[in-house]
Amino acid sequence: MSIDQHRKRIAIFGSTGSVGTQALEVIAANPDKFSAEVLTAQNNEDLLIRQALKFSPNIVVIGDEKKYQKVKEALTSAPVKIFTGGEALEEVAAMDCYDLMLAAIVGYAGLKPTLNAIDKGKAVALANKETLVVAGDIVMRKAVEKRVPVIPVDSEHSAIFQCLVGEMRNPIEKVILTASGGPFLGRKPNFLVNVKREHALQHPNWNMGAKITIDSSTLMNKGLEMIEAKWLFNLKPEQIRVLIHPQSIIHSMVQFEDGSIKAQLGLPDMRLPIQYALAFPKRIQNEFPRYDFKKISSLTFEEPDIRTFRNLALATEALHKGGNLPCIMNAANEIAVYAFLKNRIGFLEMTDVIEKTMQKVSYISKPTLEEYFDSDGEARTYAADIIHL
Repeated sequence: MSIDQHRKRIAIFGSTGSVGTQALEVIAANPDKFSAEVLTAQNNEDLLIRQALKFSPNIVVIGDEKKYQKVKEALTSAPVKIFTGGEALEEVAAMDCYDLMLAAIVGYAGLKPTLNAIDKGKAVALANKETLVVAGDIVMRKAVEKRVPVIPVDSEHSAIFQCLVGEMRNPIEKVILTASGGPFLGRKPNFLVNVKREHALQHPNWNMGAKITIDSSTLMNKGLEMIEAKWLFNLKPEQIRVLIHPQSIIHSMVQFEDGSIKAQLGLPDMRLPIQYALAFPKRIQNEFPRYDFKKISSLTFEEPDIRTFRNLALATEALHKGGNLPCIMNAANEIAVYAFLKNRIGFLEMTDVIEKTMQKVSYISKPTLEEYFDSDGEARTYAADIIHL
């Protein structure tokens, strides 16, 4: 049997982002185990071209149609099929040229390709939390129907997933999502009112893309993760707790009904949960730095300050109320973060935009997929109008 028949064929949707580039590091380090069959990017055509020349994928998709010609010309001599546009992303997701999709497109844009992959019976390594925040009920119902594994890539959800291996028959009392607290841990509103984008983009522990880093600084990221955890692990809202853990060594914990707590520990390095998801159910050797208990003096924990970081309170409300409210919140947040990164609104104004949008857009308790799409569009329009985008 040839080596290719042993290799898992990976489709990386969002290959030029933080998760995508680190996934390619894992693939490059394990050429006997993985191949990169599909690479996609929205705007970063230069990096996509370099990745395609190095990894020789079957298919490349550049989302921005204006950049198609440049990609096509650069890859003329490479045996690569090149597509462009949002519809192409969805169509490629439904193709049979790969075994596992790494869903690493940031934001709402990742939803349709992920649904198409599941519909075609493809395993999904999920790094796009917004897919479950927006339409978790529909996505997970389809995954169960198609018997498709959805393996989380987020470090927190990967930790919970790892803690639950071998425990499926044992009821969970609660899960504890840990959070670093971001760059503004302990700060109060009178400080945050003056925060600029360059301050918010300086995460103390993790190297992530701009959108996720801003979400981390406002604690919205943790709010989105609570909603994602509900769907991934079939939990009730009251079973999900957030705890600030500034050292980011314990990535999350699970408490069982007997009181026992299992935790997954490691240095803050996204390559580890990425590798775990790609290789699951196997663990494979790597050269990543190891955690040394002798070098860490203490691991500390504290309750999140939801009076200052009100995004976490808004996300908790959306988690408990359900329906299309998480979808509305996510859409408003994406617009608010975009505006903040463009220096159009202040740090604390992001929360105001999200709160007003959640109050304004009509609530639907059991939305269809079409109603989720409509709610997303309506929320984006309303949020953009507030900001005068």
